[in-house]
Amino acid sequence: MPDPSPTRGLRLGVCGPVGTGKSSLIALLCRELAGSLSIAVVTNDIYTDEDARFLRAAGVLEPERIRAVETGACPHTAIRDDITANLLAVEELEDEFVPDLVLIESGGDNLTATFSPALVDVQIFVLDIAGGGDVARKGGPGIERADLLVVNKTDLAPHVGVDRERMVADALTAREGRPVIALSRAERSSIEELTAWVTAQLDRHRDGQLIPVDPGPMAPHSHAPTDAHAHGDHDHPAA
Repeated sequence: MPDPSPTRGLRLGVCGPVGTGKSSLIALLCRELAGSLSIAVVTNDIYTDEDARFLRAAGVLEPERIRAVETGACPHTAIRDDITANLLAVEELEDEFVPDLVLIESGGDNLTATFSPALVDVQIFVLDIAGGGDVARKGGPGIERADLLVVNKTDLAPHVGVDRERMVADALTAREGRPVIALSRAERSSIEELTAWVTAQLDRHRDGQLIPVDPGPMAPHSHAPTDAHAHGDHDHPAA
């Protein structure tokens, strides 16, 4: 696991399905925090540096502080199973810039994507409210156990027929009280809630109180016949 030590910056992972606004969320954090913190970014794409180019074009940081990792395979693999390329990119940025905060963006993945605790100290899972009001209820390791769940683009709720309050309530239930932020670029209070959460994690890291926790993959779940089923017991393994 990463050494939760004030001798290096906080490594914060941002993951979630394609199109949920991960790059935009990272751009937002850079705009809000770069005035007070030294920040660097690592992006992940399969065969391109599209996300890195988006962030450079947005002018949120000096271009050299944004590095792209081309995974060549499933983005989930590069943030969880074989983190070598990402870890090298992070360490190069840390050696060169000594950042307070390194943001690591997963390439677009699905509801099962989570970071290895050997790569990040803390992680955010991002959902798009336009993806449907039932998404939070579907669960999965990122939705249920990431350090923070962001329900993004909530200003779109009236336009896509989603009840924002119900979706957030469902997310809180799925997460058993772990933090959820309903984020809208048009709602200043939600932006401040997000930046306050990030700076609080940085403070915990600097104090040596932040211990990376692995959200983990989903537990095996099968409907195949078992001896228990033969005796009328239909319980499934706990997630």
